[in-house]
Amino acid sequence: MGRDINTVIKNFKPGRREDLIPLLQEIQDENGHLSEEAIVKVGSFIGLSTTKIYGLATFYDQFRFFPSGKIMIRICNGTSCFLNGSRAVISKIREEAGLISAQTSRDGNFSYEIVTCMGGCNNGPVISINDEYYPYVKPDQIPELIKKLRFFIDND
Repeated sequence: MGRDINTVIKNFKPGRREDLIPLLQEIQDENGHLSEEAIVKVGSFIGLSTTKIYGLATFYDQFRFFPSGKIMIRICNGTSCFLNGSRAVISKIREEAGLISAQTSRDGNFSYEIVTCMGGCNNGPVISINDEYYPYVKPDQIPELIKKLRFFIDND
């Protein structure tokens, strides 16, 4: 776990609504997700209701509300990736890893998210694994990929 939420908040000035997104980003960078405690503390600090902060944070794909696993898998389902077959890749990830989007496995090893765009529109479908990008992914590549990731976790 990263720095304490209060330590992160001290780097910002109270009541400045324009600092809300950078503050949430820094908390997530430090702790891997935005907890209920973080949203409550940020609300008090900025002077906004927790409902407004949660509403803003859920609007953006970048914010997570659950701790991520050791391996974070993201798949782009933007228009270009969708047209190039991301749905089949999503189904295969679900089948092989046993996860649905926005979920972390019970053992804490895998997290999986579907995102709207990764900026690799000419290379889709694109997935990222712990922020390393893989272009032109095909469903038949997923079983071997998941197998390698499980091996990596077991031998870490």
